[in-house]
Amino acid sequence: MTQNEFVHLTNPFKDKLFRLAKRLLVSTEEAEDATQEVILKLWNKKENLAQYNSLEAFAMTITKNYCLDQLKSKRAQNLKIVHNNFTDNEASLQQKLEDQDSLNWVEKIITQLPIQQQIIIQMRDIEQCEFEEIAVTLEMNETAIRVALSRARKTIREFMLKTHRYGTV
Repeated sequence: MTQNEFVHLTNPFKDKLFRLAKRLLVSTEEAEDATQEVILKLWNKKENLAQYNSLEAFAMTITKNYCLDQLKSKRAQNLKIVHNNFTDNEASLQQKLEDQDSLNWVEKIITQLPIQQQIIIQMRDIEQCEFEEIAVTLEMNETAIRVALSRARKTIREFMLKTHRYGTV
């Protein structure tokens, strides 16, 4: 496999790998390093990549595992999960402030979810991955993913409702 062929294969999902790494590692630099490490691992296995049904799912799995290893290492103990990519150009300033506040609350809640639920929320709700792809990446069955996603969403919803009702009669 030539370098051009390899780039052509990996380019379509390179940004997804970065966003998953950023979700887990927070730091842009750490996420860039993780993405580079994953691409390098794929390059080193380039002759065997044809054996995988979904190269993207395989790459997402490598990314997830690499990031979790980084989080477990002493180097990454102080990292926290943050995700700020929401903007609404049409909304009023008041609406923008309220939306940003809600997004901050959702982000705070997501960081308190179990890591598996964080990954599922990232992959399904942010990356728009299919359940089958998430199942392959996390080595879980689709039903378990649906249950975990439902629980994560319910936790977020309940916390948001509690937060927004605070101070009301």
